[in-house]
Amino acid sequence: MSSIAFKPFHGLRRSSAVPSPTSTTTTLSKSAVKFHVSAAKTSPKLSNRNLRVAIIGGGPAGGSAAETLAKAGIETFLIERKLDNCKPCGGAIPLCMVGEFDLPLDIIDRRVTKMKMISPSNIAVDIGQTLKPHEYIGMVRREVLDAYLRDRAKENGANVINGLFLKMDMPKHWDEPYVLHYTEYDGKKGAMGAKATLEVDAVIGADGANSRVAKAINAGDYDYAIAFQERIKIPDEKMVYYENLAEMYVGDDVSPDFYGWVFPKCDHVAVGTGTVTHKNDIKKFQLATRNRAKDKILGGKIIRVEAHPIPEHPRPRRLSGRVALVGDAAGYVTKCSGEGIYFAAKSGRMCAEAIVEGSQNGKKMVDEGDLRKYLEKWDKKYWPTYKVLDVLQKVFYRSNPAREAFVEMCADEYVQKMTFDSYLYKTVAPGNPLEDLKLAVNTIGSLVRANALRKEMEKLNV
Repeated sequence: MSSIAFKPFHGLRRSSAVPSPTSTTTTLSKSAVKFHVSAAKTSPKLSNRNLRVAIIGGGPAGGSAAETLAKAGIETFLIERKLDNCKPCGGAIPLCMVGEFDLPLDIIDRRVTKMKMISPSNIAVDIGQTLKPHEYIGMVRREVLDAYLRDRAKENGANVINGLFLKMDMPKHWDEPYVLHYTEYDGKKGAMGAKATLEVDAVIGADGANSRVAKAINAGDYDYAIAFQERIKIPDEKMVYYENLAEMYVGDDVSPDFYGWVFPKCDHVAVGTGTVTHKNDIKKFQLATRNRAKDKILGGKIIRVEAHPIPEHPRPRRLSGRVALVGDAAGYVTKCSGEGIYFAAKSGRMCAEAIVEGSQNGKKMVDEGDLRKYLEKWDKKYWPTYKVLDVLQKVFYRSNPAREAFVEMCADEYVQKMTFDSYLYKTVAPGNPLEDLKLAVNTIGSLVRANALRKEMEKLNV
């Protein structure tokens, strides 16, 4: 796997030449890693003020970016319309995120150590036998996680604005500001809010799949999935079953190109599904997911219904001038698993670090070359992960026989170890050549058996 050569994201421009930087070292906080702070020799120093940066969107990407910038002394503004936002999200986070982002354990609802992968024919495979005693998948509620990250950014000096971003005026000269137009909801102007403007030197678009920042810089479109989720309060005796267990259902009935899930939360379960190719049928797929899990959620009451678009691949453009996209706005959701929380937070932090580095802790102006360093680091580190999961989705989610083979393959201990090591620590885990060869043979065998079964079933249906 490590020897595969991956092509860069389609549509990205090559990095433009930038002057050789001069570097010094700084530490942002006790929890933050050290990185070099530098600015291009031609970058002008700012007079009587620090660099001003606006982040549009207050999810994991926006909150993480705002915290990093504020800690470095940069004048930071975070604009978020819905401070109580409950995005329809499974809410799974990898173990590495807990330590890397200093998340308190009390915001993690459940520590999942067991998973069931359930095939189209309802064959269930137990996953998690390779986990070490301290390893788990965290389950969070987005309204809790997002608020925590925003509050922490505010404590470090970020200005959190309850407002709806409308548009921005682009600078006509390299040293002119971006002028942001937004509606502010401060409780003093009534429900309609008040029109306001803000001048900043750089903008981070962390405003999700329907990003207005992306539209403002002509970032291009991408395919997207519709995620639909119901939060269901089930009887306490049934909740015991989901204490540390999550379920994933695959099959044409729950989604033609994704999966259905039942993920445990603090006092309820989140039941959902998603699709790219058949968006109009999303409620039908959701009903099928509930039906597949009906015995375990019987007697439950739906307490919230949520739906939201989820990007399927990175946008053609993620950077223009002093404006950069992160998280869902940039398209950082993985195929196959649909994971986006960690990558949102990580991209927000990496983008902010590039700004801190390029501006020498807010003392100098930044340019596109400074922000492009974030993209270069991001693509180098995570592009292989996205490519591998893209291939897996195309191979195993294309038909029910392929899904049966996928579930059968998940029973293999080596597959589980490789999968969890890659997920929990966000790396493409290096494989054992002999085990990889065995896995390839077993995978082919599973696909052959599944197709043979499909043909026999077709004969019976004639």
